[in-house]
Amino acid sequence: MLRATNIDSLSRGTFDVLVLGAGINGAVAAAALAAKGAKVALIDRGDFAGFTSQESSNLAWGGIKYMESFEFPLVRKLCKSRNLLLRSYPSSVQEIRFYTAHERGFRHGLFKLFLGTWLYWIIGSFFTKIPRLLSRRVMAREEPIINLDGCDGGFEYSDAYLVDNDARFVWGFVRAALDHGARAANYVESLGARREGDAWLTRARDVVTGRELAIRSRVLVNACGPFVDAHNALTGQRTSHRHIFSKGIHLIVERLTPSRRVLTFFADDGRLFFVIPMGSRTCIGTTDTRVESPHAAVTPEDRRFVLSNINKRLNLPRPLTEADVIAERCGVRPLAVADGGGGEDWLQLSRKHAIEVDRAEAHVSIFGGKLTDCINVGEEICAAVEELGVALPRPAQRWYGEPAEEVRHEFFQTARRLDLDALTPPRAAEKLSARLWRRYGAEARELLEEIRRDPRMAEAPIEGAEDVRCEIAHAARREMVVKLEDFLRRRTKISLLLRAGELASSPGLREACRILFGDDADRRLSEYFQEQHGARERAEAEAPPAAQPVG
Repeated sequence: MLRATNIDSLSRGTFDVLVLGAGINGAVAAAALAAKGAKVALIDRGDFAGFTSQESSNLAWGGIKYMESFEFPLVRKLCKSRNLLLRSYPSSVQEIRFYTAHERGFRHGLFKLFLGTWLYWIIGSFFTKIPRLLSRRVMAREEPIINLDGCDGGFEYSDAYLVDNDARFVWGFVRAALDHGARAANYVESLGARREGDAWLTRARDVVTGRELAIRSRVLVNACGPFVDAHNALTGQRTSHRHIFSKGIHLIVERLTPSRRVLTFFADDGRLFFVIPMGSRTCIGTTDTRVESPHAAVTPEDRRFVLSNINKRLNLPRPLTEADVIAERCGVRPLAVADGGGGEDWLQLSRKHAIEVDRAEAHVSIFGGKLTDCINVGEEICAAVEELGVALPRPAQRWYGEPAEEVRHEFFQTARRLDLDALTPPRAAEKLSARLWRRYGAEARELLEEIRRDPRMAEAPIEGAEDVRCEIAHAARREMVVKLEDFLRRRTKISLLLRAGELASSPGLREACRILFGDDADRRLSEYFQEQHGARERAEAEAPPAAQPVG
């Protein structure tokens, strides 16, 4: 219903700004502009965060790897952005320790790298816990899973990670934009746009129904991620930046270590390689492979690279094989390069963003970017739109962050009166009150009321998942779930935690489908498994060969 209402409103009147693409860049642009008083529309041809923004390492980090290339101003900027996220989203973005093993003969010595972590800590305004030098003895005691053969010690430092997942974090900005009056719709594709008088006229199509729309806006913001260049070609925009693409993959396996640390290694190709906690699971990766297309797939070579590296560096009861992989993540990093850039040194390219403004045509393009720097992107888009003549009536309005402390206090006080945490599902990684607050903020109060009326709403119907009934009902009402994948992969991370076979045989998933889709539940369930079946083969067949292999 919410999606249909928003789509109906897209063709009415003229928006100040139409944002194309609802990954992290588009979501923060819409949230910032709407909060500051602009009339905003946001569309994406797929689901919100349905492409690159759902495939990250779930880390919000200050760019320690850019210190090797002496990009200290960029590191400083990213550290400040990370610190701002930690302050603004204390429930969703939290400090985590990176525990790094150092191999003898690596291109930089152990003590040099340890000094680098101190410099990183200083550049980051001493905001996190102090770095620590690790002896082999300490590492063997604290993380016996690490294979120390060939290592001369290690070091530990801090960065941040997203407690839920990247797509859920992006959805929070979409929700904020909606709360400030924006019109947002997923599965609405731009077919191209042209200037008509003093406005842009964008032809769009509802991918679900085939209905075509005409959306008028004074300013057009192209936040299409890896597809920015393709859409600029549709509108005739000439820019001084373009994208090249680096493919990164992760494999999800059973939890390898109970510690809440990111184990960090230097992979065979010399790049950072992570073992990242994900609740009851572990996420391992990533790769860096240059590709020519935004469409990428996990290849057998990718799996072998990740599994080979993890098996070399951990003391496991037995080597991990493809049979141990529960789920896979694969995405491209759109790297912004200026004209003539992107040559042989592409591995050294940073993820810094670039924003180009065409003042004559009131058009903005966003290149590159990353989750860590998202608040800066939102503020910069507001400044660009103001330059183009759109007044922002509430320029000082804060558009990001968790609700005020008094709202939080009220929620937890009510949760204690209901003895909510006593209803936490068995084997849950955290108390139910903490989970609901982190994921829903002020809206969590509505979920408390549902649980008060019916305690069964605090039960988790899908075995192996923590999502409770009132969350599923909330997603059906408020989160524009069009396909089952939207719920399983992006509003939640269920499909990253459970194997496809477990989901297929789950009675609880069928119940969840009935809550989400009503009479259409059976069709949506069948559609999901049909799309998943053979998706790997189709993606691998369509994906172009890598331009440069890893390692």
